[in-house]
Formats: sequence, C-alpha cells, structure tokens
Amino acid sequence: MRISTKARMNRLFNGGGCLDVAIDHGVCNEPSFLAGLEDMNGVVDALVAAGPDAIQMNYGQADLLQSRPERNKPALVMRIDMGNTYNAQRHRHMWALLQNQDEPLIGALEMDAACVVVNLFMLPDEPDLFRQCVENISRVRADCHRYGMPLMIEPLVMLPNEVRGGYQVDGDADKIVTLVRLAAEMGADIIKADPTDDPEEFHRVVEAARVPVLVRGGGKEDLKTVLAKSAVLLKQGAKGLVYGRNIYQHANPAAVVNALMAMIHRGAGGEEAWDIYNRG
Repeated sequence: MRISTKARMNRLFNGGGCLDVAIDHGVCNEPSFLAGLEDMNGVVDALVAAGPDAIQMNYGQADLLQSRPERNKPALVMRIDMGNTYNAQRHRHMWALLQNQDEPLIGALEMDAACVVVNLFMLPDEPDLFRQCVENISRVRADCHRYGMPLMIEPLVMLPNEVRGGYQVDGDADKIVTLVRLAAEMGADIIKADPTDDPEEFHRVVEAARVPVLVRGGGKEDLKTVLAKSAVLLKQGAKGLVYGRNIYQHANPAAVVNALMAMIHRGAGGEEAWDIYNRG
C-alpha cells in the first residue's frame, strides 16, 4: 500500500474488511435501479444508522452523507464515471465518460471521499467502450497518485445483450481473472469484481488482483442465497462486499447490513448471518 493512500484506505478497511453499500445507481439512467432510492435523504439516514463501513455515491448526492455531523459515519466512496450499459435495449453508441472531464477528482476531494471508483467494461463487440474505460482509468490514475486518493477499478465482463439484456454479467472465471489482472496492471488500489459462476474459483480473482478485492453484488436475489454465496466468496479471500439492491431494495436494510458486517468483520458463516438477519 502506498503511504499516500494509507489514511484513506484505513477509513475503508476498518479491521481489514469493508462493507460498501452502493447507492450510486442514479447515473445509470435505468428506471429499475431507482426502486428503493426515491427518497435519498431517507436512504442515507437509514444506512448511517445501520453502520456499514462505506456508502458509495455520486457527487450530486454525496452532501447527504458528508454534511452530517456524526463523527463515525460511514466513509464515502465516490463514483466518478458514468455510462449507458445497463439498459435492456443495446444503444447504437455505447459510452463511458468521467463525470468531470477536466478535473475528475475535484468532487471527491471536495467531499472528502475515502476512495473513487471507475468502471472497466468488457462487452462483446464493443472495443470502443473498452478503450474509453482504459482512457478514463489512465486519466485518473495520475491524479489519484498525486492526491493520495485510492482508486477502485470495477472490471465488468458482460454477456451479449441478446442473451439476457440489461444487467448482463458474465461469470466466466477465465474472463473475470483476465480483466482483473488488467485492472491490477493499471494500478488499482482496490478491485471490485463480479463473483465467478463457481464461487469456489474466486480465489483466482484474489490472486490475480494483488490488492484488496471487494465482491460486486449485482441484482437483488433471495437473501439466504446471497448470504450463503457471500460466505464462500469471503472464505476465498475477498476483503469485503459492495452490495446495493440486495440492501436498499430490502424490507429491512439495517438487518441485512448487520448480517453482512458480521460476515466481514467477525467471520460469521452463511447460516449464522441468516440468524443474525432474522433477529434484526
């Protein structure tokens, strides 16, 4: 870990692990992602009370967290890019751009973020989209080094749109490992990676990364299944989780946070986490 990033990394990885609750979905321009995020004030209130390690947001909503007076509130992870990859219908031109082209880190510095996150999309037959992501990361990497800002890269291997449309994760371990390795080569401080189809193969992702790996949650699933799969991924070496809809679209987000925090910080297994959730 570079000395310049250590203070911010410590804010994220309290005790060595991190639960980052992602509520940055408003930049995806996808209506289904906004269910549960209509009242951002209320969402932030509930999450701060639940106490995850971090909350992932965009600049335009980050003040709802950072203007709060609590000394021990969750750290801010700020997304600094956006794109049009998540809609059910494939667009004629796919793009991924930094939200501030001239000074991409200025908002994160202003809001005292502990980390910034940028996508690395790998979609079939979309080489220009991949090139844009590489350019974004290359543009941001030097600024992150200059200002001691940890860079989280989010390598996303996607299926062809006609296979499933919309949120089209490809869980092929070979593809994920290859793209994660690229993210590591580009200088990621943290990697946010999709789970492999076989969770028992996720150690390969961790080994390729050589930096802390957080598991990306994806769409909402049955919670007991989510907890069981998360337990396997953490045992494979993941340092934490970045979950959004499996928390904020749930009827009891605080109870889900409690269960996931127990897994990350106290080594609870899937069944124990399920019991913790039900007591919450």
